[in-house]
Amino acid sequence: MQNYRATNPVLINVSARHIHLTKETMEILFGEGYQLTKTKDLLQPGEHACAEQLTVVGPRNSIEKVRILGPLRKITQVEVSITDTIRLGIIPCIRVSGDIANSQPITLVGPKGKVDLKEGCIVAKRHIHFSIQEALNYGVKDKDSLSIKFTGERGLVFDNVVARVSNNMISECHLDADEANAAGIKSGAMAIIL
Repeated sequence: MQNYRATNPVLINVSARHIHLTKETMEILFGEGYQLTKTKDLLQPGEHACAEQLTVVGPRNSIEKVRILGPLRKITQVEVSITDTIRLGIIPCIRVSGDIANSQPITLVGPKGKVDLKEGCIVAKRHIHFSIQEALNYGVKDKDSLSIKFTGERGLVFDNVVARVSNNMISECHLDADEANAAGIKSGAMAIIL
């Protein structure tokens, strides 16, 4: 099997703070029968940004206009940066998306109501999505820990990048805003998997 790591760079997209909702949580926040408004497709198939935004309230402060991403999920999850956790007054829980057990409580406020989550606010671990075929090409398996390298004026290496392999995905690395700013990276940049 040929290993493409050194020759095929991976696309980077900067992941801003955002919210994933269940149908139940959405209806508390926006009203029964409400439908989210899709505004823009994201790179991963079936995923999109919505017009709707919420206020995220922590013990110390709040952050307004946090965008909802669709489609609806099985769990409600808020993804923020470490800088955001300081502003909100919560302890950062760095997790793979979907792993919310014993993560930070947070309150979501919408136009029709509010929801106090007992858990669900995380800082998403940096990760790379791969389809099954792309993972084979790159020589990686699901949940592998990778390192990626950026060149340029603020070039650096990020370790502990989690491989997320699924047949519905295409290769794309997600960094949060703090990580991208530290390296001077914008969405559309490329990195080499080491």
